[in-house]
Amino acid sequence: MMRRGEWRVASGEWSRKVGGVRWLLLAGILCASLQPAIAADKLDAIIRRTAVEASTTDGAPELTEEASAAIDRGLKYLLQTQKADGSWDSNGEGGRVMAITPLAMMAFMANAHFPGFGKYSAEMDKAKAFMMKYAKSRKDGYLGSTMYEHGLATLALSEIWGMTKDRDDDDAVQKAVEKAVEVIKRSQNPGGGWRYQPKADGGEDSSVTAMVFIALASARQAGVMVENEVIEKFRKYVKGARDGSTGGFSYAPNGNGGTSIPCTAGIAYAGQLAGMRDTEVINGALRLLKKQENIFNNAGHYFYCHYYALQAMVQAGDKEYDAWYPQIRDALIAKQGADGSWHKKEKYGTPMAIIILSTPHRYIPIYQR
Repeated sequence: MMRRGEWRVASGEWSRKVGGVRWLLLAGILCASLQPAIAADKLDAIIRRTAVEASTTDGAPELTEEASAAIDRGLKYLLQTQKADGSWDSNGEGGRVMAITPLAMMAFMANAHFPGFGKYSAEMDKAKAFMMKYAKSRKDGYLGSTMYEHGLATLALSEIWGMTKDRDDDDAVQKAVEKAVEVIKRSQNPGGGWRYQPKADGGEDSSVTAMVFIALASARQAGVMVENEVIEKFRKYVKGARDGSTGGFSYAPNGNGGTSIPCTAGIAYAGQLAGMRDTEVINGALRLLKKQENIFNNAGHYFYCHYYALQAMVQAGDKEYDAWYPQIRDALIAKQGADGSWHKKEKYGTPMAIIILSTPHRYIPIYQR
């Protein structure tokens, strides 16, 4: 069994190999000389996507010139606000650093900028170094001050695992992801969800639970062991958080507090990743999202809601995605500030908006169907 990060080119197909390989992405879309730590499955996903775009005159037609320009402005804003140590934060003093930094990294990754290759590889190298320095400082594997941050940090490291230039870096990322996953598994509550702190007796809520489980799903896709029991307990949570009167999901388990549209989006997406796609529990939530009037202009927790909602539509299929993406695309373009940012008071708004707009690229595996 070959290890992650080993790949080769043979008979025109991508597979794994020990050692560095010089490679060229189709039609000159991406070019780089890489050392051995590019995971074959992630590289294949990029190649397949770029092959489709290179073979058609329209590429991804839903990604308009206006959307591409908005993404570029957003990335430039993030470059201007990146700190010298490679991080991003909410207040210039390290606030929510392990939430904003992972989101910013994924905004760049969603546009094919990774440590070691891409136009902004140097900035991504700095961000990765910051993340890894922090991860190594936390012997218990807990990343951040809340499970929100831990989930986002785990997700970013999982998606960057196998996409680094150096094999030693890749091994270090793997260890950090594995330790982070252990924190998530031992913090799952009996009802199947998670709460703000890494404690198995700390209660549950749908907001934290969605974010944490998506990170867990990403790590599992990357090859980290996640037992079926953990997933089954989460499915139990999904069913218990459903508000039977609306088909959506509540913030608290057992339907307490009524339906929350942002939580409906988050739990729907997480539930799809847990193997519940096409079940009535998930389909009911999707129907509720599609019924919401003015959701593209004025949803509660706007960026958080649409970050999840669009990915839920991706998982639901082309019909739902094709109807949803153009509307959120145009709404986000209209909301972008002159400096390229979205909602400066909510610092996560800019990277989330970029990730949403960049969805047609499908460069990040967790955002693929």
